[in-house]
Amino acid sequence: MTAPYDVTAVGHAIVDVLAPADDAFLTAQNLAKGAMTLIDQDRALSLYGVMAQAELASGGSAGNTIAGAASLGGKCGYIGKVADDELGKVFRHDMKAQGVQFDTAVFDGDIATGRCLINITPDAQRTMATFLGAAAKVGPADVDPALIQASNIVYLEGYLFDTPTGREAFVKASELARAAGRKTAITMSDSFVVDRWRADLLPFIDQHIDIVFANESELLAMYETDDFFAAQTALRGKVDLAFVTRSDQGSVILTKDDTVLVPVFDVDSLVDTTGAGDQYAAGAMFGLSRGLDLYTCGRLGAMAAAEVIGHYGPRPLVSLKDLAGQYGLL
Repeated sequence: MTAPYDVTAVGHAIVDVLAPADDAFLTAQNLAKGAMTLIDQDRALSLYGVMAQAELASGGSAGNTIAGAASLGGKCGYIGKVADDELGKVFRHDMKAQGVQFDTAVFDGDIATGRCLINITPDAQRTMATFLGAAAKVGPADVDPALIQASNIVYLEGYLFDTPTGREAFVKASELARAAGRKTAITMSDSFVVDRWRADLLPFIDQHIDIVFANESELLAMYETDDFFAAQTALRGKVDLAFVTRSDQGSVILTKDDTVLVPVFDVDSLVDTTGAGDQYAAGAMFGLSRGLDLYTCGRLGAMAAAEVIGHYGPRPLVSLKDLAGQYGLL
């Protein structure tokens, strides 16, 4: 792969609001533990008002992945929508500080920048309530053909499947990428996304996607089965390459003819699983873009995931490039 950019992502530009919580709080607020629930602006304001003291961090699944790939030394681009408000300025600043190309026009309207209210329980599970705001306004007009065509891998965030304009942006981006000989990738994002849109999502993958990222529950949801082997066999036949994460069991990389097993990296303490899958995708795609073997790609992903679950927040706090060098992966 020799394009100027390693990875460009299309996704929801979200600012994360992270706070500790217990199970009783989740029950009282009618929040499904470990899931992502879409909420409106009024609910976002009321929930924020009862949460514990919080930290702010630029997030959004694909934004996190791009930040991770950039931390590994990748040249990356991002397509996402923010409003011309304080949180939007924070998000844009954070992306540009990582060296990420982010030139999507701001949303011109009354809707605020999106935010995700994340309550983290002592077992490190994150429960997300998301007000999409301007993030949901991404559409085909925001897809920059030059940026897409100049990217080795174009990465699509599954959450955007919830909006018709998001799907239109996906189709445009994937068609531009394919025409330029680039690879397309998608993350399933959440088993609830899969359940909502399975009938549309599977044909889209068949037609437009080369690489799939999913966790075990998302994979099982895709094929409506409890049989992991059956699900991975079904996915293997649909795409060129798939990365399936299985928490402490590591990850499985599937090709047409082979299965590569990748162990996890040990962590001193599990603090917050927010962003683990996003960072795994960052490491894996960076490795693919640089022509590394699949096992090393998976190990880069596992390393990036291990770094992010050791602290609050969905993005790396240290240079992943330096970390990879310490482990002999780069």
